[in-house]
Amino acid sequence: MYGIDILVKEHDNILKFIDLSRKSCREILDGKEVDIELFRKYIDFVRNYGDKHHHGKEEEILFKLMVDNLSPVAEKLINHGMLIEHDLGRLFMKNLEAALDRYEENKDNDCKLDIITNIIGYGDLLTRHIEKENKVVYTFAERELSDELKQQVDRSTEQFEKDYISNKNRYEKWLEELSLN
Repeated sequence: MYGIDILVKEHDNILKFIDLSRKSCREILDGKEVDIELFRKYIDFVRNYGDKHHHGKEEEILFKLMVDNLSPVAEKLINHGMLIEHDLGRLFMKNLEAALDRYEENKDNDCKLDIITNIIGYGDLLTRHIEKENKVVYTFAERELSDELKQQVDRSTEQFEKDYISNKNRYEKWLEELSLN
């Protein structure tokens, strides 16, 4: 399925981002100052690429069709699992942003700890979340959705991609450039 293939590729980019953010945390532990601008770019990446773009396709297209058309198992899997984890990720980013704001004022170790805790917590959550989606949710969707619904997912994903492609490309380019440094 085209729609799921795109989501899996985006998962690879999100995992690459998680590795890069962990590297930044190790540098802080090694004595480097917090790169506030970089961490704010991390938040921007998560909110726009990870959440608005990637989770947008999941929530508005794939998950919606699964909940509306499949068994109660799908409703529980999505509403009581995946969507809750999406919200937890948003909370980590909100808390990270607040920690960065405090760090700009205080530059103390408690703020550094909160910065590290929230970005690492996000990374841990999303690593496990991605594994569940790739191995359970997406395979369930591919197995259980009718051919007609699979085609609907693909068409809707194609349109979503067309509408947001320049934004998506910008974030993927930024991630690639950051990986090279």
